[in-house]
Amino acid sequence: MTVTIEAAVAHYNPASAPDYVPGGLLRRLQLERLQAVVRRAYERVRPFRARMAERGTTPEDIVSLDDISRLPFTVKNDLRDNYPFGLFASPMEEVVRLHASSGTTGKPIVVAYTREDVGVWTDAMMRTLAACGLGKGDVIQNAYGYGLFTGGLGAHYGAEGLGATVIPISGGNTDRQIMVMKDFGVTAICSTPSYFVHLIERAGELGIDMRKLPLRAGVFGAEPWSDSMRRHIESATRIKAYDIYGLSEITGPGVAFECAGQCGLHVLEDYFYPEIVDPATGVPLAEGEEGELVLTTLSKMAMPILRYRTRDITALIPGECACGRTLRRIRRITRRSDDMFIIRGVNVFPSQVETALLAVEGTVPHYVIILTREKGLDQMEVQVEVTPEVFSDKIGALEGLQARLVQALDHVLGIRVHVRLVEPRGIQRSEGKAKRLIDRRNMAD
Repeated sequence: MTVTIEAAVAHYNPASAPDYVPGGLLRRLQLERLQAVVRRAYERVRPFRARMAERGTTPEDIVSLDDISRLPFTVKNDLRDNYPFGLFASPMEEVVRLHASSGTTGKPIVVAYTREDVGVWTDAMMRTLAACGLGKGDVIQNAYGYGLFTGGLGAHYGAEGLGATVIPISGGNTDRQIMVMKDFGVTAICSTPSYFVHLIERAGELGIDMRKLPLRAGVFGAEPWSDSMRRHIESATRIKAYDIYGLSEITGPGVAFECAGQCGLHVLEDYFYPEIVDPATGVPLAEGEEGELVLTTLSKMAMPILRYRTRDITALIPGECACGRTLRRIRRITRRSDDMFIIRGVNVFPSQVETALLAVEGTVPHYVIILTREKGLDQMEVQVEVTPEVFSDKIGALEGLQARLVQALDHVLGIRVHVRLVEPRGIQRSEGKAKRLIDRRNMAD
């Protein structure tokens, strides 16, 4: 018999029922969806079929949830190597949306959605925002970026699905953000936490006390943030600050969310199956053990992803949540197992910076990336050595080189960063692995 989420929870409130499915029924649903998505990937996506064949695995081998460990991992290189459409399981005439996130070689990582996929994503974000206490009657200012980035439209569709009023303001233009927040009676905001801290600082400079505004909730994601930042936000504004989690490769925002208890993020397990593995060996770990989060899409049609290694370090939290949700929780994510970092909601790799710098004549391959936080907003400075010839040239030549480097980095990364030119031998040398990144953002936490 086919297990449906609707049948399993018919006696619950339809707006929140999937979050409270009894554990046994949820596991049955997960197994059915896992078997279906494995078969779809095997039959329609050649790289998945080849990888499974290497392991001697077929869809018929998946008879329990534990059998998920028999499937191969998917890593970011797989998405990059099959750019742009090599991992699609649906023909293009069924794909209604394409999004993309940054890659390490200048090529974006492309993700696709059928109409059904957009419906699942919308439902995931509706449940996410509902867990943050939002719904009809709320005025939600959506300051996540719109466009190829998944954050803006993900939050937008979820908020509209709940019947809330959405202000699609996107990111930037801080003074206008504050004006809209004040004049439109905004009750909730979606943004990166660092940008909201910047909004708090700027509002103070403009003589606006956010504690006197109708704002009561903030839905913050796209970058790691500390409990001390949460305390700062909540004390400065008297709102409740919620953490959400997602990634473009899986669907976008809406993979996991905090409830009012703020004691871990509930994973939407009916759509995304979570595992924790040892980062070094890939061996699955037990609940409570810290390791790398691995996710499998259980309902994705256009681009099913099996056992995606997120590189995010966390743990499954044992026990039940006081809110009553049966969805398992993960600890808040504060670090990664690779060298990627997030700046203003954008994924950046040091190798991207290197590629951009070396494409501009006049520099040498010695550089350092320094991350700081000023007035709550993340800042990135790239210090790069120049050749002796350029350094001894006229001031105009140095200024021209700096402008070209800023433009090259903007083109590759998609964000504006500061570039500081350093004299020859000005970057410290290392006999071992070069230290490319200095992250000073948490020094004030």
